[in-house]
Amino acid sequence: MTTADSPHRADGWTSAVRQRLGLGRLLPLGGPADGSWIAERAATEVLRDAAAGSGAALGKVRIAPADEDNAPDPAVPRPPSGLRPGPLRIEAGFSATARRPLPATADALRAALLAAAAQRLGLVVDEVDLRVTELLEEEPRPATEPPAVVHAAEPDGSAGMAAAGVPGVVSLTRVLGSAVQHSEGHVQVELATAGGHRALDVAQAVRGAVAEAVEGRPTVAVLVTAVVNRD
Repeated sequence: MTTADSPHRADGWTSAVRQRLGLGRLLPLGGPADGSWIAERAATEVLRDAAAGSGAALGKVRIAPADEDNAPDPAVPRPPSGLRPGPLRIEAGFSATARRPLPATADALRAALLAAAAQRLGLVVDEVDLRVTELLEEEPRPATEPPAVVHAAEPDGSAGMAAAGVPGVVSLTRVLGSAVQHSEGHVQVELATAGGHRALDVAQAVRGAVAEAVEGRPTVAVLVTAVVNRD
């Protein structure tokens, strides 16, 4: 029996809030030792931007664990409903013209998505599953996305000030709660990164800066809620 105070109920509530806010899943950045996560929406926006030069128009994108049952536990506490840090699978639909063989277009799109996931974000992606959803008469126009919504928070305390001072941090954010959350021996920091910086690299620098700044050198987890396309 599950009670209102159980971890399962709390995790379900957090997941529902996360979905309503449009964040999607909280995806692991890097591996088990990296202690970093990114909102699926933020990751998808970067992937959509990377697809623009592939000759395909990216449709619906889903990023999920490739093998959730065998994913390891992270070295630090996860954000509520954050996924364990195993390899990921990207599933996406796309539209394109038949002027170029569709397998070639799919290969170019797959390469663009894998490169962006690794080089711009730091996601570990094992599989990219693509399907053609529409044949176009003309070459697709690059997708335009509204600017990322950043729920900025003023840095407060030693942890917040340390995190905000790291290059590549656009601002701290307050989407799922306070920008900086403290528990016994642990700190969680929520923030937005600049598009010109690899999200995982920024998160790792924040973890180091916060651990140094807070007395007792706590463990640190970072949640990236937005990637903003400015330096």
